[in-house]
Amino acid sequence: MRVADSIRQKLTAGLAPTRLVIDDQSARHAGHQPDAAEESHFAVEVVSAVFSGKNRIERHRLIHGLLAEELAGGVHALAVTARSPEEDAA
Repeated sequence: MRVADSIRQKLTAGLAPTRLVIDDQSARHAGHQPDAAEESHFAVEVVSAVFSGKNRIERHRLIHGLLAEELAGGVHALAVTARSPEEDAA
């Protein structure tokens, strides 16, 4: 399974997002890490009701917990934008 697919599956199951955008940015980092072109750098944008009432650190911890396997493996960088539906509507 591709890393992006695994990320999508885990974030969808754990957060039931109303919006989930996964951007594989690995090609932009080629050369700075030997396997950078191999699904190693991602940016995710997640909108989920689970984030309501949680601060930015709590939101990132939730995401990092769901993606612990990927972060321990080949994912070198993960940029996170996490908002509640109320924040997204504003």
